[in-house]
Amino acid sequence: VEDDRLDLDRNVREYVPEFPKKPQPINARQLLAHQGGIVHYTNGPVIRTEVEYESEHPFEDVILALDTFKESPLVAEPGTKYAYTTRGYILLGAVVQRAGKAPYWEQVKERIAKPLGMQSLRPDYPWTRTPERARGYRRVLGAILRSTDTDVSWKLPGGGFTSNVTDLARFAEGLLGEKLLQPRTRERMWTRQPLPEGKTSSYGLGFFVGKAHGQRLISHSGSQEATRTLMRLFPDRGTAVVLMSNCEYANLKPIALAMEKVLFE
Repeated sequence: VEDDRLDLDRNVREYVPEFPKKPQPINARQLLAHQGGIVHYTNGPVIRTEVEYESEHPFEDVILALDTFKESPLVAEPGTKYAYTTRGYILLGAVVQRAGKAPYWEQVKERIAKPLGMQSLRPDYPWTRTPERARGYRRVLGAILRSTDTDVSWKLPGGGFTSNVTDLARFAEGLLGEKLLQPRTRERMWTRQPLPEGKTSSYGLGFFVGKAHGQRLISHSGSQEATRTLMRLFPDRGTAVVLMSNCEYANLKPIALAMEKVLFE
């Protein structure tokens, strides 16, 4: 966006014509705010496009990953409702790939990982080895069991990366500083997005926007097989708390609140 290579208000089909025409156009701003009407997991029917691929791992290309949902009907008219959606971010990743004219992961690596020194950040591809990877656990009827080894390669822009907790902290530090974004861009990102009838969402462009301890709070959590994560940024103090667990049943917010109590008192 800062390089004028991506217009947040253009129809995404101008970047990704492989995405079918819907009753109303969708733009990247709506996708960033989870207002694009794209289906999530259980809030509507998910229709998969059946395709024979030449590649053994087709979803390394985020354009092809659209086949996992692109024919699905919208769950809401774009711009009218907040509806969290991992699949909306897959479409957003495809838009970024076309606008940036480089594979999505390469852009993440060059624009985020390298400037911040995030050496452990990588796509969570099951066909590649991740050194020193922690095994995930889940709880079933009180018993602690190993998590399933789920293939998340199809949703890279919406939850398909892996890293260690130190690099998650580096990402938080980068967001609070100026290595990634210009301050005015960051403020646009951390502004609650409008909804119809004069209402506003609790979500900005990629982040939840709220308050805690009487201060502005920018946050996001992560939840899927084998892990729970949490990042809480306090930009007005230049402080962040990041947590990562290899247990699906972990409740990280009370831990974060206890840490923040120590930090802020």
